[in-house]
Amino acid sequence: MKKLVFGLLASFIALVALTGCNTVQGVGQDVQEGGKAIEKAAK
Repeated sequence: MKKLVFGLLASFIALVALTGCNTVQGVGQDVQEGGKAIEKAAK
């Protein structure tokens, strides 16, 4: 389970880095969506 969460988190960080959000608000929204995805995967 920990490997799954770590993998999802690492993927999310890579995705954010690759997309290069232009605003702080955009980064916040991406982080929020990533958190939702991790919560959904954990259920």
